[in-house]
Amino acid sequence: MPSPSGPAPSGRTPACPDGARAAGGAPRADEARPAGYRAVFAVHEFRYVFAAHLLSSLGVVVCELALSVLVFRITASPLLSALTFALGLLPYAVGGTLLSAIADRCPARRVLVVCDLLCALAAAGMVLPGTPVAVLLALRCVLAAIAPVFAGTRAATLGETLGEGELFVLGRSVIRLVNQGAQLAGFAAGGLLLAAVTPRAVLALTAGTFLASALLLRLGTRARPARRGVRAAGRGALLGASLGGVRRLLADRRVRALLLLTWLPPAFVVVPEALLVPYSGLLGVGPAGTGLLLCSMPIGAVVAESLVGAFLGPRARARLTFPMGVFAVLPSLGFAARPSLGWAVLLLVLTGTGISYNFGVDRWFVAAVPEELLGQAMTVMHAGRMTVMGLAMGLAGVAAQWAPLRVVMPAAGVVGAGCVLAVICEVRRTAPGPDRAPAGPVRGGAGPGVRRGAGPGVRRGAGPGVRRGAGPAAGTEK
Repeated sequence: MPSPSGPAPSGRTPACPDGARAAGGAPRADEARPAGYRAVFAVHEFRYVFAAHLLSSLGVVVCELALSVLVFRITASPLLSALTFALGLLPYAVGGTLLSAIADRCPARRVLVVCDLLCALAAAGMVLPGTPVAVLLALRCVLAAIAPVFAGTRAATLGETLGEGELFVLGRSVIRLVNQGAQLAGFAAGGLLLAAVTPRAVLALTAGTFLASALLLRLGTRARPARRGVRAAGRGALLGASLGGVRRLLADRRVRALLLLTWLPPAFVVVPEALLVPYSGLLGVGPAGTGLLLCSMPIGAVVAESLVGAFLGPRARARLTFPMGVFAVLPSLGFAARPSLGWAVLLLVLTGTGISYNFGVDRWFVAAVPEELLGQAMTVMHAGRMTVMGLAMGLAGVAAQWAPLRVVMPAAGVVGAGCVLAVICEVRRTAPGPDRAPAGPVRGGAGPGVRRGAGPGVRRGAGPGVRRGAGPAAGTEK
């Protein structure tokens, strides 16, 4: 049954209790008790968001695979076929920078539905017989430019749907689980479909998934006004607002440090992943072994994300943030010994477990950015992550042309560990201190999700992950 129609209040809504501290600073009795994924799915609106994201994620993965096969059949060029995957990452920088203000200037539901419809049109354009390869690649760029706007808007909407406390963190975890699971299921489903029908038929199915996602979002989510309100603007206003917002975010030392903590571990993690095909050739394991290697990291990510989200409380997950951020880049050191297939799979599974560091970063980041820039901040975060991953993949390929794999793959671990440790030090330095917490009255009590208070996930207070309080450096609840 669709949610009630009509506009809903803008801004971040209170979250369900997630272990906030009382105003006096004493821990609540349920502070360490995890809310669990069941509480997230109990929110009616989130179930529609989840279903829509599942469909669109599968559509993107299957679309990439089908388009790559189609381009190769038309051109017989491995370079152009591989370019379809590269174009899925590089245009993120354009969309995430020049269009990022859309996430806050327009009503969220409208942005999400329009993005899905544009993706459906792009996929439909790929289906048309006789479409030139250049147009196919251009349409792929359109999909990639839209993706960060969609992802940032959806992430900001989670703050309004679930609140900015524990449920928001778990909701973001569910989205990451869908992303990882879509890689596994999407490539498997895409391979089966391509064995039965033509690539253009598969692309037509992906257009249908985008349309279904748009329908779910339109019927199942509430209409909320834009954060800044929709107002008439002159030509170039969107570009100016986008660039101005990005400059404002990057000028904040705390936000800048958290963005780097979000971007750097994935950038170094994908280096060994990008070289798995040549590494499998080095081992002589064949297509089955290559597929197993490619699946290992997502499997580790899904298992770790599920276990940490389901069984650990907020404080325990916060304590994992820094250690797991560093650990994520360390297993690649094992490739210096040229491990066999089994050991390589284990190293990649361990690498995937590092995804659990995102639990703490998510809450700290949402608390650090101004509310009127929340959508744009999430867009920049997502676009930056995908862009640095694409660049890292390209640099890994270049390095592998000049150095052996047993040098390039562990080098990513060495350099990555140093860079991540440096960023962690910066995050600790910018963590607000408890002596700067406001002494004034608390609005709306001391519970989670409020604008001012002593609990975690709030804008000002003595809790971790907030603008002023005992931040992540204190090792407390995120």
